[in-house]
Amino acid sequence: MGRMGRDEFVASQKLPLTVVLDNIRSLHNVGSVFRTSDAFRVERVLLCGITATPPSAEIHKTALGAEDVVEWQYFADTMQAVEVLRSEGYGIYSIEQVEGSIPLQQFGVEDGARYAVILGNEVKGVQQSVVDASDGSIEIPQFGTKHSLNVSVTAGMVIWEFARKLGWVR
Repeated sequence: MGRMGRDEFVASQKLPLTVVLDNIRSLHNVGSVFRTSDAFRVERVLLCGITATPPSAEIHKTALGAEDVVEWQYFADTMQAVEVLRSEGYGIYSIEQVEGSIPLQQFGVEDGARYAVILGNEVKGVQQSVVDASDGSIEIPQFGTKHSLNVSVTAGMVIWEFARKLGWVR
């Protein structure tokens, strides 16, 4: 099936995207984000606040080993992660429905730029202070009675769209 081995994955070029998990409660959601990050070779996942970290049997249930190959870091506070990302030159975007947010399909990317997307808590979303510190917010348009998606579903859609727009998916 043409799958990479661990060493090949670690040495491979990565999508210039970092995924930040802001106080995610569900270890299954964390594992799913790792698995999707592996699939699209996301450069790293930042786990913040109450978000659990590997090693964890519950994360492993959905990550299926992706947590062992995708680079990750833990920050006690999401704002610390934002400060590090800003110092590294990332464009930082909260995935949140707020005034002035950009629909995902309209968000434009620049060649050579590096991006970070922040996904928030399953109930409260991205912390307001983090939204305020972001360069902008991106939302996924929704047309039903609910106006939220599961965090892992959102991550999959956002990572896919960044991969597509950055030319990784043709």
